[in-house]
Amino acid sequence: MSTTHFGFETVDEKDKARHVRGVFDSVAPKYDLMNDLMSAGLHRAWKAYAVMVANLREGDQVLDIAGGTGDLSLAFAKKVGATGQVVHTDINEAMLRVGRDRLINQGVVLPTLVCDAEQLPFPDNHFDLVSVAFGLRNMTHKDAALREMCRVLKPRGRLLVLEFSRVAKPLEKAYDWYSFQVLPRLGKLVAGDDSSYRYLAESIRMHPGQEELKALMQQSGFGHVDYHNMTGGIAALHVGIKC
Repeated sequence: MSTTHFGFETVDEKDKARHVRGVFDSVAPKYDLMNDLMSAGLHRAWKAYAVMVANLREGDQVLDIAGGTGDLSLAFAKKVGATGQVVHTDINEAMLRVGRDRLINQGVVLPTLVCDAEQLPFPDNHFDLVSVAFGLRNMTHKDAALREMCRVLKPRGRLLVLEFSRVAKPLEKAYDWYSFQVLPRLGKLVAGDDSSYRYLAESIRMHPGQEELKALMQQSGFGHVDYHNMTGGIAALHVGIKC
């Protein structure tokens, strides 16, 4: 039996997706509100920076993985225009449903698809940009997912990975206190779920740091990888180019 981590817990690899699905089924209705509260709105600035770095042009083809409630898909759609396309995907149907409804309310209709990032149902060399925001750390086989992202990108295509990362040393104690003391209580108060937000804090600690993720992306086929720390390393944007 192969095992992996689910937060600080060790689980059978085959069970991790089910555990993660349970977390996001639970938090989907309050996901955007909790993001605003727990990051003091900073997640919007991080995503805006990712959209700027994406530097999309009219007609570009974009794949938004773990697109959830659709905020990046919406921003990308405005950039690629009528001649481009953004495909909005997530492995979690509840999250995807919230995102689809949000997009429709904004007057935007995109291809919306439940799919597993480790087995993408798209042809080789198809997209100009692939993005995954706050989703890679939940994947069981990150290397397999990154190889799939590389496969579906066109040569010179770019992967953006926006994810929680390692904070600067002076912030560690305060960040740990907030993550393990405040965040679960906030989740209980607002979303009626403390355990899912405890998992969030644990999953961040188990995710590769900035340099480790850079190396993993290089090993997965990206010829050039760089990253940009945000808010003292609470989040980082990794940019990989398929050579």
